[in-house]
Amino acid sequence: MELYNNGLKVEEITNRWYKDVSILNYGALITFVGIIRDEDGIEALSFDIYKPILESWFNNWQKEAKRRGALIFMAHSIGDVKIGESSYISAVASPKRRVALELIDEFVEDFKANAPIWKYDVINGKRVYAKDRSTPMKEAGILSEENDD
Repeated sequence: MELYNNGLKVEEITNRWYKDVSILNYGALITFVGIIRDEDGIEALSFDIYKPILESWFNNWQKEAKRRGALIFMAHSIGDVKIGESSYISAVASPKRRVALELIDEFVEDFKANAPIWKYDVINGKRVYAKDRSTPMKEAGILSEENDD
């Protein structure tokens, strides 16, 4: 798991992951790159991350990947990411493509639902919490499902 300030350098990160995997004799490396879209008048998106919970969440996924004979990679931005830049990259490497294809789908969907990352729209240079596009997390204080009034 890698965290970076602002937009991600996609080619640099994914090429490094490819080099790391190429020596393992794996047959597949499936990547997913999230790109900030121009929508709702935003200039950028901004992200806050609670690293201890994110590390625990990611480590649980690495254990599941290992159980299936695979590896998971992930990079995410902290702070502002402009339209057209990437804020999120994930990849799954495995000896066989089917495992990697299935695992990348499960991982990305769970990331969207459960990773402790808070998203803000940047409009007129100000951060505005994107509540309507955020997923409530269990036991997360004011952001939890229980407090969704």
